[in-house]
Amino acid sequence: MFKDLGTKSLRKVPPIAERKAHRSLASVGHRLACALMTLLISLQPLLLATSSADAQGRRVQLIRDAETEELIKDYARPIFKAAGLKPSNIRIHLVKDNSFNAFVVDSKRMFINTGTIIQAKTPNEIIGVLAHETGHIAGGHLIRLRQAMKRAQTIAAIGMLAGAGAMAAGAAAGSGDAARVGTAIASSSPGIAQRTFLSYARTEETAADRAAIRYLAKTGQSARGMLETFRRFADQSLFSSQYVDPYIQSHPLPRQRIAQIERLAKKSKYYSRKDSASLQLRHDLVRAKLAAFTQDPKRVMRSFKGRDLPSLYAQAVVTYRLGNRNKAIRQVDQLIKAQPNNPYFWELKGQIYLETGMADNAIAPLNKAVSLRPDVGILRVMLGQAILSSKNNRNYSAAVSHLQRGLQNDPDLAVGYRFLAQAYENLGNRAKAEIATANGYFASGDISGAKAMAARAKKKLKRGSPEWLQADDIMSYKQPKL
Repeated sequence: MFKDLGTKSLRKVPPIAERKAHRSLASVGHRLACALMTLLISLQPLLLATSSADAQGRRVQLIRDAETEELIKDYARPIFKAAGLKPSNIRIHLVKDNSFNAFVVDSKRMFINTGTIIQAKTPNEIIGVLAHETGHIAGGHLIRLRQAMKRAQTIAAIGMLAGAGAMAAGAAAGSGDAARVGTAIASSSPGIAQRTFLSYARTEETAADRAAIRYLAKTGQSARGMLETFRRFADQSLFSSQYVDPYIQSHPLPRQRIAQIERLAKKSKYYSRKDSASLQLRHDLVRAKLAAFTQDPKRVMRSFKGRDLPSLYAQAVVTYRLGNRNKAIRQVDQLIKAQPNNPYFWELKGQIYLETGMADNAIAPLNKAVSLRPDVGILRVMLGQAILSSKNNRNYSAAVSHLQRGLQNDPDLAVGYRFLAQAYENLGNRAKAEIATANGYFASGDISGAKAMAARAKKKLKRGSPEWLQADDIMSYKQPKL
């Protein structure tokens, strides 16, 4: 199930161009104001690139997959506890992106690219990445980075004011030299501020590395995967880093960082510990599944051409994507025969039937998946959708029951509210259909649409009922200022 999450693109602001000093205090003041405004705008992307979603301000596409989410939660849970964080308070989102990356935007949300999971050969590599990002959350780095940015802005402002003073003095005295000195001071201040801020960011990255290794040791896990990940990055960036000023980078240079991680990692008595065979198999299955759903089918078939379980998983998904339903179902049946209690093999079988117009056939495998994982919201929502789409087994009350329970476990699943609204509409309950639609708008981020629909529903609902209170909450919601 796919869902887009858009972020506004950040326009790159060019550095302040050198200009000739003007000979009036008014023009000096105008130049200073423009320089300060440019600085404030240009420093903002630095903060977002360090602690927010995408350094280039591109839109990111989130995906939902119950199997992958369950695995990542199992990886992260002991790390969060070791860091003194409540696992239930932190949501890990999957970003559909083939590059190797993970990031945090605040103390409650962590993002990891599908490419990170696909490229990581062992669970330990992903666990090391999660441990590093957890270090940022537990260390309060996001809050302190914002404070560092403000301090950097202050440094730049003071420098510019000093430069403006020299420019003003030069203008008043008719001295071109003094004016030129003032211009140089004012023009160089943004660069000084940028270096100050990035120096702080490098310090926080080092602190997150150290914290990650502590968490891994505390949970009895190796830091070898984390070390191997950084080595891979170093190999990719070695040539370019030889000619880069280390003081304009937000992360420590690869060689420095690797040396530190290797020294600390090898001190742990768990350095040689490997992931269990069962965890490695789960990891390999998820890697195969994500690759099959997100990458070019020909490339996937070249990478997964064996007869092992992960390869068969990838082949089944690719066969389904290429439109051969019957062959894909036969391949999934092979998977189920090998692991009859794997809920996600049953889910795939149901998904293939559901998305190829055979909803009646999808109900039984989805029922089996739900029986194996009754608290996974996505599975229940898919089962509710299958019941609604069925021709011979349509039961709107049963659909409502599954959809409601699924949304209780996963209230952010916006598409579930659409199916719930459809079920209520078919049962003749327009008011509940409208509040379900309002909840769906709210979950997808359309606050104005949610408020409009909640206002319509509220007029039809009994005052004080749970649905009336939901409508009231949506109507009174105020978006926080960013």
